[in-house]
Amino acid sequence: MSTARIDPRMTEDCLFLDVIVPKKVFDGARSRIKRRQSNGAPVVVWIYGGGYTGGSKGGSGNPSGLIASSQAGGGDGIIFVAMNYRLGAFGWLAGPSLQAAGGVSNAGLYDQRLALQWVRDHIHLFGGDPKRVTVMGESAGGGSIVHQITAYGGQRGVPFQQAISQSPGYLPISSYYVQENTTQAFLSLLNVSTIEEARNLSSTSLMVANAQQVAASRYGGYSYGPVVDGIFVPALPSVLLNAGQFAKHVKVMVSHMLSEGPYFTPPNVQTDDELEAFIQLNTPGFPQELVNYVVKTLYPARYDGSQLYTSPIERTILFITETSFVCNNYFLNKAYGNQTYAYQFAVPPGFHGFDIPYTFYNGQPTNQTAGMIAPVGVALQTYLTNFIMTGNPNGRGMPPFPMQGKNASMNSIGTTIQRVKDDTSNQRCAWWQKALFA
Repeated sequence: MSTARIDPRMTEDCLFLDVIVPKKVFDGARSRIKRRQSNGAPVVVWIYGGGYTGGSKGGSGNPSGLIASSQAGGGDGIIFVAMNYRLGAFGWLAGPSLQAAGGVSNAGLYDQRLALQWVRDHIHLFGGDPKRVTVMGESAGGGSIVHQITAYGGQRGVPFQQAISQSPGYLPISSYYVQENTTQAFLSLLNVSTIEEARNLSSTSLMVANAQQVAASRYGGYSYGPVVDGIFVPALPSVLLNAGQFAKHVKVMVSHMLSEGPYFTPPNVQTDDELEAFIQLNTPGFPQELVNYVVKTLYPARYDGSQLYTSPIERTILFITETSFVCNNYFLNKAYGNQTYAYQFAVPPGFHGFDIPYTFYNGQPTNQTAGMIAPVGVALQTYLTNFIMTGNPNGRGMPPFPMQGKNASMNSIGTTIQRVKDDTSNQRCAWWQKALFA
């Protein structure tokens, strides 16, 4: 791979924020400071997705639609903040060799935490209320939020009060063996053998090796992401949530797509043997008896209508959908006693990421929004901004949006809005939460 393949905008000096403030809020900030008034506008902080290897603070969409939605009732509106965080090897290199050389695993999570702390400490200067901060993110952004909620096992609190986690995605990487293999593969691409040698190379060399490693990732994978490090991530989030080791005061909204898995499903993983090999490839050290249980009991090869799939490829899609995305919502819902707001985005085809143009819908036709159903975008943004402003998505003129509750129900947002059973509440996700493979 030549350096010409590297995005010219790419730099490790990337830790910047965008702060977008309605004029009335900004104009009133100085007077509130002079009067020592603590109240201010609600704030939402966006964490973008991209498999922990791609994306940027401005890449998800224009937040003007969200801000306008927050002003629909005549209020001043919300403040929108978007952060960058380091990606790929720059943000997620991990393992014993890195730590022995004085490196820090999960640098991307620390970047996010620093940005959130900055918002807490300084947003009042822009007219925002540091006690009304919602963190929102999709895919890797949603997965990052799960890790922020469980950071330090819940011992240090969090610099936000609410969270909206959309399609939270991450692989449960607890094995130092896996972390070390990824690090050694990166060093090999650099033609060095130690972290110290890598530190003496140019940033361009590091970016090229990172791009090569990410490009060579398995089908549907990205090589990098959060890992158990014993500090920021003392254990897998599913384990921490189950043990009550998380920030319990946070108000939570979660979502998932109608079908998260197709983009990430290798077309050649269909038979039992192929699914077993896929599990072992992605989770080295996964005990064979557990592999057998997953393949034979959790996702049996029965296509007679008794399961949620009727073909081998649909079985693999469900496996990836649950293990990489939707079970993460189950873990959150259960941890908060089902006192959460849950929705499924079901506008066809309902694939991963298809909700982002709706989250950032602003009424302006673009290539990204072509074919969108405008009323759905308006409805979704109304639910989101109601939650950001009040901690409750309900509002005048909208279909009811109850908490998930003991019956584990959710709003299905499609061409219509219906109340349905939450499909993340199932025994398969309950089994994955045990993390017996870790």
